[in-house]
Amino acid sequence: MSYQRYWNESIETMPREELEAYQTEQLKEHLKYAYEHSPYYKQSFDESGVKPEDFKVLSDLSKFPFINKQIERDAQISKPLLGTLTAVPEEDVVFVSASSGSTGVPTLSPFTKTDFDEFQDIQSRLFWAAGMRPHDRYVHALNFTLFVGGPDVIGAQNLGALCIWAGTIPSERLLYILQEFQPTVIWTTPSYAWYLGETAKKQGINPATDLAINKIIVAGEPGGSIEATRKAIEDLWDAEVYDFYGISDIYGACAGMCSARNGLHIAEDQIYVEVIDPVTLEPVKDGQRGELVLTTLRKQARPMIRFRTGDIAIFNKEKCECGRTHGRIQVVGRLDDMLIVSGVNIFPSDIEFIVRNIKELNGEYRVYAISENFTTKFKVEVEKHADVTITNEELSEKVSHNIKARLGVRPKEVVILEEGALPRATHKAKRFIDLREQ
Repeated sequence: MSYQRYWNESIETMPREELEAYQTEQLKEHLKYAYEHSPYYKQSFDESGVKPEDFKVLSDLSKFPFINKQIERDAQISKPLLGTLTAVPEEDVVFVSASSGSTGVPTLSPFTKTDFDEFQDIQSRLFWAAGMRPHDRYVHALNFTLFVGGPDVIGAQNLGALCIWAGTIPSERLLYILQEFQPTVIWTTPSYAWYLGETAKKQGINPATDLAINKIIVAGEPGGSIEATRKAIEDLWDAEVYDFYGISDIYGACAGMCSARNGLHIAEDQIYVEVIDPVTLEPVKDGQRGELVLTTLRKQARPMIRFRTGDIAIFNKEKCECGRTHGRIQVVGRLDDMLIVSGVNIFPSDIEFIVRNIKELNGEYRVYAISENFTTKFKVEVEKHADVTITNEELSEKVSHNIKARLGVRPKEVVILEEGALPRATHKAKRFIDLREQ
């Protein structure tokens, strides 16, 4: 059966010049809307000495103040339930998601009916770009409890796929569903995709031959965009892996891989993207790493103007070989997880790329930040395959050498562990441990 190539061809393949003209007009209206309807933005713009009419071209957005997670949290606390950032009365809100609250008070993300419908249309677009079609059976293995990614299953339903609302259930139960219903697509985290495949093998189930999964959508960790990690999961399952990116403060997934799998197309008709130096707050050059700053273009319930995500990413505006013109992001890590060692910025994902490419290792790792003589250093723990013949000392030196060769700095220590020594994550893995304050 043949299907159309794009979910929304006119939007997804809009020439860059037209797309940026569209963003400019949307921002003119959106800034005006935020100023007139959100108490926070009225005060913030006034205190910064800017008005919506000061925005005329895209570069003018730099005149407007940033917001961040702390501002979002404080605005919510100042006027419960939804806070002063909100631009609609509560009776217009039909759905709220919430952050995990791991760094403080959980922050709510409100949606009007229009917001929610457009949100799910974006999910359909991303699923379609990843190759999901109406004939697929899709199992949604994400948390439904206030998590912004929970409702994304509706985007798959709107696309026409048969959807199984599994949620975060025990692995044994999920494997039963995979055997009984033989779904073709699943969405989870990279860590859990690996864990679930290994668990299946321990139960005598070969994920590659006994199950029907041919596409695995992953999100929540950088692993889906690390080629070695993606290949390891693909080899385990004999399935293609597609990375998605979402942020609870705005949407569920707002960016995802297409068939080219060379970055994640972000929905630029809904979100305007900036990448800044997190220290100087100035824009970085295209293709350079920086902090991802997102601005909604249409969200009614709670506009987000220049939201500093804390995610370090690369943004590529070049047209993709798939024909889509919306820019592609590659998230390399969290600003909170970044180490500066001898002037070099290091992320856990950098270490993951290296250990996944050393044949004696199974890919499991942890990075520890430590303090020594008032400077930051790091230690790496890795697991070796059971049949490795070289000594731990030789393997440790090999890992240390490869890290030095790629990143320019050498870890203080590389600890070689037996297979299975590191704790396995049933969902999102804890790869970075900061011991500096200890």
